[in-house]
Order: sequence, then structure tokens, then C-alpha cells
Amino acid sequence: MKIALMDSGIGLLAAAAAVRRLRPDAELVLSSDPGSMPWGPRTPEELTALALDVARAAAAHCPDALIIACNTASVHALPAIRAELEPALPVIGTVPAIKPAAAGGGSVAIWATPATTGSPYQRALIAEFGGAAEVTEVPCPGLADAVEHGDEAGIDRAVAAAAALTPSDVRAVVLGCTHYELVAGRIRDAVQRPGRPPLALHASAGAVAAQALRRIGADPAPTAEPSGTLTVLRGGSVAALPDAALTYAEGRVLAAGTPVR
Repeated sequence: MKIALMDSGIGLLAAAAAVRRLRPDAELVLSSDPGSMPWGPRTPEELTALALDVARAAAAHCPDALIIACNTASVHALPAIRAELEPALPVIGTVPAIKPAAAGGGSVAIWATPATTGSPYQRALIAEFGGAAEVTEVPCPGLADAVEHGDEAGIDRAVAAAAALTPSDVRAVVLGCTHYELVAGRIRDAVQRPGRPPLALHASAGAVAAQALRRIGADPAPTAEPSGTLTVLRGGSVAALPDAALTYAEGRVLAAGTPVR
């Protein structure tokens, strides 16, 4: 079984690590194009062209499924990627976890890139799944880029700026960019208010990984010994995991005891 994941950069690590935990025997293909980052400020047409190239590079390795582990690419390029690759290759997009976050009502914040914040796509999700929750969209300029490069000071600045825009009574935060999942603990620490109930963070990696397995009819087997290979593609060429990836727990999960080729 082979699962491919694609993103502009290392935002795909969270979903890849989730697949690895569910199926340690799965062969993983991580396809990205960090030289074209950031994708957010690009036009939908430019972003779609870039995402298609990254998807094609992954598809060339003949996976059983392809996860678009990027919210922005899922917003703008999912239909084009599916039109080209399906039904031969199942394609799974990433959707912000608005529905489970809003289920309890109250104040909910969605942290996302400026390109996704306020987009018709996200507004439609809020209208459909927001229910009675008070949903605040919080743009996080610079956070994905800082995470991509392991820029500790940049992460701190971007998280602090977004936290300042988050309502003080917020009950849950939706991580609307896959890069943000890599610094979830720091986001929680920045947003959690003294005297308030524990903050709930809602990410997409686990659900996306489980959906990929369902699409190919595979059951989770988390107790198996790690045996799956890891193929890293950057700009279509085989490469090693970047150093920045190893600064995050998810990157270390993928690298530890896993053959890399």
C-alpha cells in the first residue's frame, strides 16, 4: 500500500505522520515544491498550475491514494486535480474541521492563511457547519512561512499577532492550515486564557489520514512494526527530508526507523 501526500512545503508532515501511525507498513510519498512558496498570495490559476505539477510528481510514483495536505490547494485546485487523476487515483482534499469545532456552540476561531480567510469556500463551510457557534475568522500572515523554515522568532511573532485577534472567550480554535498543526502546542499556549476551560484545538490530519485508508479499503493496523518506505520529492526530484522538518515531532516520527529513499 502506497499513500502520497502533497503540499507546497512541510505542512504535509502532520497528515503523513497520522498515516504512519495508522499504517506503519504504508509506503509514503511526500511531494512538495518549496521553491514556489508561498502559494497563498498567488492567483487561483497560478496556484492550480503549481498544485497540478506537485500532484503529477506524486502520481508518477503510482500511489493508491493522494492526499492534498494543504487547505489552500484544496480550496483552489482540488477540482482540477480530481479531474485529471480520478478515478484511477483517489484524491482526498483537506477541509478545516469547522463542523466538530462548532458542535458545542460558543465562540470558535478559525486560524487560516490570509488567502483562505474570508474566502467564499471558507464562508460556505461556516454557513453550512457553523451552527449556533460564534465563528471568528483569524488571518495568520507569515505563520505558514515561518513554520516552513523553522523560524522560531517568526513563529512566535505570527502566533502572538493571531492570538491578539482571537476573541478572549474563545472555546475552540480550528487550525485551517496544515502547517499550523506542527505548532499546535504553541498556539494553545498563546490562546489559552487564565481561568477559562481548556482550549480545544481542531486539526484535520487524523481525519484526512483515516479517509485516505477508507477510500482504498484499508483498515488501520497501528500495532504493526514500522516498515514502510519514505520517498521525499521536492520540485519533482527525490530529496531528503529538509532539516526544518526534523525540528517538529511529526517529522521525527517519519524519519525514525523508516527507510528513506
